[in-house]
Amino acid sequence: MILAIESSCDESAVALFDPAHGLVGEWVHSQMALHEDYGGVVPDLATREHLRTIGPLLAEVGKQHNLTAVTRVVVTHGPGLAGCLAIGTSSAKALAVAQGVPLAGVNHLRGHTFSPFIALHAEAPERFDEAFAALLPHLGLIVSGGNTLLFKLDEARRITVISSTRDDAAGEALDKGAKLLGLGYPGGPRVEKLAAEGDATAFDFPRGIGKKAELDFSFSGLKTALRYQLEKMSLEEIEARKADLCASYQQAVIDALVRKAKLASRTETFRSVGLSGGVANNRTLRAAMQTMAERRHFKFLAAQPKHTGDNAGMIAFAAWVDPMVQDVAPAELAIHPSMPLAR
Repeated sequence: MILAIESSCDESAVALFDPAHGLVGEWVHSQMALHEDYGGVVPDLATREHLRTIGPLLAEVGKQHNLTAVTRVVVTHGPGLAGCLAIGTSSAKALAVAQGVPLAGVNHLRGHTFSPFIALHAEAPERFDEAFAALLPHLGLIVSGGNTLLFKLDEARRITVISSTRDDAAGEALDKGAKLLGLGYPGGPRVEKLAAEGDATAFDFPRGIGKKAELDFSFSGLKTALRYQLEKMSLEEIEARKADLCASYQQAVIDALVRKAKLASRTETFRSVGLSGGVANNRTLRAAMQTMAERRHFKFLAAQPKHTGDNAGMIAFAAWVDPMVQDVAPAELAIHPSMPLAR
């Protein structure tokens, strides 16, 4: 039984994972309401909230399950906010020492990498290795507020980054667009909600880097284009056409993501395409990626909505499935706020 702790940003989360049966339980404390008035995550407030909530979450796990059954403790040790990571790793070290079990650090981005396969394991744990191998090599797209990455997962479960963003991440672009439109925080879900009522062809926003062979992403120009468009409009016109603005802006982000994923899928032979990260919860993006994958005759796997954001379930699963996750002595486990997906 693996116990995982996630505290990289604004979610305090704990999960229990049994390789023979799957996720036994997941517990999450969200800080969204705490940061809403500030228009984004405030690191000091997030750290204090983790300090306040990690202990009670672990206590709740202990009430529902026998922690003596835990044979390994794992924790997100990067990337993320330094203070937040420190709370999680300190808690994991203390728990591992108290329980007398091995300890390991997990790369948060690698948690996202493997999260689309959690559902595959849940379907038939006893046949997971065979089913997983049949889907490799795998092309994955991680889309979140801090990262936009295309990567290859090969037959040995090694990860190679294919491309990333040169400036803003896709989630960051959606949040900044929401701020320009006065929608508040968190921006992405609010843009998506209004976009459902609008016309995605009403405004012509740029789709990032234009070269056909270019695999990197760029979203800073999109945000600037929205600002220039809003400067041409009156407040009344903006309010009347806010749904169209959201739909067109969101579609520009999605088109750029899908176009680059499609281009990357042609670089070599893949057997599956995956979508993960916080923005992967966007239904329009999921549908567009699924359509692209099916047209290219790839198996499409998207992380379940509860595993798209910061969650301990994917950290527990990655600790079991990722060969890069190795046990260390508590004193040797350090935090890495800027840890890359692959070294």
